[in-house]
Amino acid sequence: MAYFSLFGDEFDPNYVTSILKIEPTNTAYKDDIINKKHRIKETSWTLGTEYEESLDVNHQLTKVVDLLKNKVKEINSIRIEHRLFTKFFIVIRIEEGKTPALYFDSDFIEFVNMIHAEIDVDLYTNSYNEELEQEIGSS
Repeated sequence: MAYFSLFGDEFDPNYVTSILKIEPTNTAYKDDIINKKHRIKETSWTLGTEYEESLDVNHQLTKVVDLLKNKVKEINSIRIEHRLFTKFFIVIRIEEGKTPALYFDSDFIEFVNMIHAEIDVDLYTNSYNEELEQEIGSS
């Protein structure tokens, strides 16, 4: 899964949608309730992919960047005007020990730099061997 997010204290995600002319995959508002003890910390406008099996993260990144690459001026204008942050999130689930390639091509790096974005990579592993896990659990 890969996604791009514009986020900050308070702004109208619908405004971002109207300027970028792209429908987000998710929006959230500061102080919205997550559960009894937690609230959303900041407002966000997010565009991303769903989880999909792949051994190359760039497949997911390309899907997102292709929608945004001609919107540098607009993203920067929104970012500056509303004092927002920009970030790419990459979420990798490692299944059965199969680790995907994780590299950033020069076009992606250039785009990230142009919109002053950060990159956040989260790795999650699932058990490599369910039989081994069951043996350990029954000991």
